[in-house]
Amino acid sequence: MKTEFAVPAIVAAPASGNLTDHIIENAQQAGNQVVLSRVVRGDWVGVTAQQFLTQVKAVAKGLIAAGVEPGQRVAIMSRTCYDWTVADYAIWYAGGIGVPVYETSSAEQLEWILSDSDAVAIFLESDKNKDVFDEVADRVPDCSRSWLFDDGAMDALAAAGAEISDEALEQARATVTPDTLATIIYTSGTTGRPKGCMLTHRNFMFEVDNVVQGMPEVFLKSGASTLLFLPLAHVFGRIIQLGAVRARVRLGHAPDVKNLLADLQSFQPTFLLAVPRVFEKVYNSAQQKATSEGKGNIFNTAAQTAIDYSKALDTGGAGLVLKLKHKLFDRLVYGKLRAAMGGNVEWAVSGGAPLGERLGHFFRGIGVIILEGYGLTETSAATTVNRPKAIKIGTVGQPFPGAKVKVAADGELLLAGDQIFQGYWKNPTATAEAIEPDGWFHSGDIGEIDDDGFVRITGRKKELLVTAGGKNVAPAVLEDRLRANYLVSQCIVVGDGQPFIAALVTIDPESFPAWLKQAGKSETLTIADAVKDPDLIATIQGAVDEANKAVSHAEAIKKFHVLDIDWTEEGGQLTPSMKLKRNVVMKDFAGEVDALYA
Repeated sequence: MKTEFAVPAIVAAPASGNLTDHIIENAQQAGNQVVLSRVVRGDWVGVTAQQFLTQVKAVAKGLIAAGVEPGQRVAIMSRTCYDWTVADYAIWYAGGIGVPVYETSSAEQLEWILSDSDAVAIFLESDKNKDVFDEVADRVPDCSRSWLFDDGAMDALAAAGAEISDEALEQARATVTPDTLATIIYTSGTTGRPKGCMLTHRNFMFEVDNVVQGMPEVFLKSGASTLLFLPLAHVFGRIIQLGAVRARVRLGHAPDVKNLLADLQSFQPTFLLAVPRVFEKVYNSAQQKATSEGKGNIFNTAAQTAIDYSKALDTGGAGLVLKLKHKLFDRLVYGKLRAAMGGNVEWAVSGGAPLGERLGHFFRGIGVIILEGYGLTETSAATTVNRPKAIKIGTVGQPFPGAKVKVAADGELLLAGDQIFQGYWKNPTATAEAIEPDGWFHSGDIGEIDDDGFVRITGRKKELLVTAGGKNVAPAVLEDRLRANYLVSQCIVVGDGQPFIAALVTIDPESFPAWLKQAGKSETLTIADAVKDPDLIATIQGAVDEANKAVSHAEAIKKFHVLDIDWTEEGGQLTPSMKLKRNVVMKDFAGEVDALYA
């Protein structure tokens, strides 16, 4: 094991310029190339590099005409959509600083972000967002301008800015240097009140250039395209947007995940990015569908074959029998799964939470290679990532070119490089706690670096459970395995200071009807009715037994309780990026946890 590892940068951090240089270069070098696609009356319509630049400049002039000055903050509260990307670049072009807000944010959350960031204006997508803003508008008087995407905001701004000269626009753009703040992203807040992470143009440009050049098979392949459905308010979605624009990857937006399968099939991307829960859903939905059609055993055999085939790739390749089985299932199962994702997906990028080896091997085995990475908002998204020529499934990869990682004496991962943020907005105390004087950032995660420089995350520093017997347990390993069962939606492993490890489990409402049919139960049975059903308990016990195979007897789940409700973002238990708010769950379900140890 190593204690420190770095990969040399391919592209040096910029000494001048800003992110808008990328769209200017695109228009100059490939003005007629389609670099984005947007939905117009139900069809994908291409947007060329020149058209995109022209629209960004027109909206930026509108912002200047509305009185937005260089250095001022402008918020965006919207689902992932084409207008989001236009607004993002227009804010920078006008010299401003973007402040993303999850479109699902409550009035209280929105008020905090707007007041803490001193935002002077806000883009809103819909009347729903406007209603939330209207609730707090009187309490954030400095945020005196708002524009509604659904109400033709972009055309209105372009018209309002018609009198602003190109010289005045360029003057505003010229105020933005690599050290200028590009954005203040408020952490989604698994604990406490969100803090504003200050990221500069240098942070983003350095990461984008080195990730794009370090992964040419993904970003620089002719005809590369991606459909973005993660929130652009999340740094992971944002960095892929910037990378796609930089590399002239055709970028589309999918604002409603309920239509995702149809959007994937019409857009046909060559790579995807998602959080692990999305990949779990793809797997679980396929398993559930096969089970409901009486083909559960076929799917399970196909899944195991894919996993075995992928593992064999790391040990010299598959034997003849495995190759034949794999070829058969490619025709019967894998090809259908690839078609469901649009048919052209070769690569997927996963981040935001641990993926787990099982899913990594399954997807590689069906022909979609997931490149798992790791990073935080504070690190401009990724600091480590598996790259096409450097993959080790079960790890989060090596540092991307230009990044560094080391393991502190207590096992915490420290990260460094020009992608590290400048600190927390208006919070020097928290900044000093997070960043050492020599630039190393405290990730809060426990991990290790193998002899080849691949990083493995083993737990969250503040989430390590220490049982009454003194055993350290990382809950993520067990939780990942538990959620592999199609009937499990969410779970939390508990046991800090207790005599044994236990878990709370919620049932997936989408998979529950399939289980009822498979178990021969009445379709009128509800989850609340079924949580004490012996057959359902036995199914969850099977998932627990499978999860326990990953750990020692002392770390194994000894007892569990099935809840009659699911945990959701709306319920306050999940962040918008689908991370579990452990502190909220432990508070809201303290009685259920206590009952496990009664």
